[in-house]
Amino acid sequence: MKKLFVLPVIALAISFASCGGNSTTKENSSTAEQTTSDATVAETIPGIENVELSNTLVLEGNDAMKFDKNLFRVKAGESVELTFKNAGSMPKESMGHNVVILKPGTDLATFGGEAAAAKADEYVPKSALSSVIAHTKLLGPGETDKITFTLEKGNYDFICSFPGHYGVMQGKIVAE
Repeated sequence: MKKLFVLPVIALAISFASCGGNSTTKENSSTAEQTTSDATVAETIPGIENVELSNTLVLEGNDAMKFDKNLFRVKAGESVELTFKNAGSMPKESMGHNVVILKPGTDLATFGGEAAAAKADEYVPKSALSSVIAHTKLLGPGETDKITFTLEKGNYDFICSFPGHYGVMQGKIVAE
């Protein structure tokens, strides 16, 4: 009878011993996950391997509601300069364009809905400024604007926030 009682006690002691004292493994696991996360930031974007790394970006929007580029790679933690031109010919009131760089995790549909109602603020809603990293002015035909900003490692959406444009005028900036 004593043997039946001793075996569960030994098994319980072994299980406690194997669970305790493993904090360094957990810390190492957390560090490994962070490193893996950083390494896969760029790998999650198809075609990123074909995009040149540059912190000087040039982008155009046109009357067909398209950006001429939809993917950029930049060096994280360094200043990024983006020059945006509205290459279209339609009036600003009906086909204005801008570039809004959004924080990771921003819901594009929600932001786009709020932007459509923000005509007085050039379609960059004050209620959603906490989601905006940087933005250009709303541009009419032939106009150009230049902005400078810095990004941490991650993937960032950029859109045109003119009403109805964000659905097709969008892209990504990968900061690595």
